[in-house]
Amino acid sequence: MFNKETEYALRSLVYIQHQNYQNLRPGIEEIAKEIEAPQAYTAKILQRMVRIGFVNSIKGKGGGFVFDESKPKITLKQLILATEGAKILEGCGFGMKYCDAENPCPLHDQFGPIRDSINRLVSEETIQSLARKTNQAFKVLIH
Repeated sequence: MFNKETEYALRSLVYIQHQNYQNLRPGIEEIAKEIEAPQAYTAKILQRMVRIGFVNSIKGKGGGFVFDESKPKITLKQLILATEGAKILEGCGFGMKYCDAENPCPLHDQFGPIRDSINRLVSEETIQSLARKTNQAFKVLIH
């Protein structure tokens, strides 16, 4: 449903938060391995997540990625908007530029409720809530 950048960012951030809950700070190599993503691409995505302010990067021995617990929780919607923009959450299911109740596409009536449900889901779930739901090894999340 989401593009690769969003998928890898989501899995990376959930993994980082999951590790942070255990007082660990994972590095790029570990994160890429655990989320089964290319290391260079993971590094590029996480560099962007740091610039946006979603996560912090600490260099040197004992470093790694860590969330600032004093900041608000990150909703999935915030992440999606940062990586893909609003089109996936607001756009027409048929791909038309101009689709509304007065000029509906063939999927308008069926797609609207689906889009609304997705918006509710991504507005309610956070990186932190997903990380807390992982009671087993992280790999369970991505298989």
